[in-house]
Amino acid sequence: MSEFIRFDKTDDLTVIYVNGEVDLSNSAEVRKTILAALKTTPEVKVDLSGVEYIDSSGIAAMVEGLQFANSNGRSFSLTQPSAQVKSIMELARLDQVFTIE
Repeated sequence: MSEFIRFDKTDDLTVIYVNGEVDLSNSAEVRKTILAALKTTPEVKVDLSGVEYIDSSGIAAMVEGLQFANSNGRSFSLTQPSAQVKSIMELARLDQVFTIE
């Protein structure tokens, strides 16, 4: 587990905190962390307040988490996206696809 991802886990909820940039070099780690959390807890939230930049591979990791959650009766949401991430999500109209808190 690298320093750019950390998480808090209870029986009912895992909150994943991502920091820095999410791009092709590390999006696979984000994806694995999200999917592992979704397999072990009914609700997963990804806190994006520390993310300065996210590229299409990072977005794809989030979309895959959402699809897994929807297919398996789990809850998946994004919380506190930074201004940069929020604008990218809005540009791609993903703010209409994800639950963003």
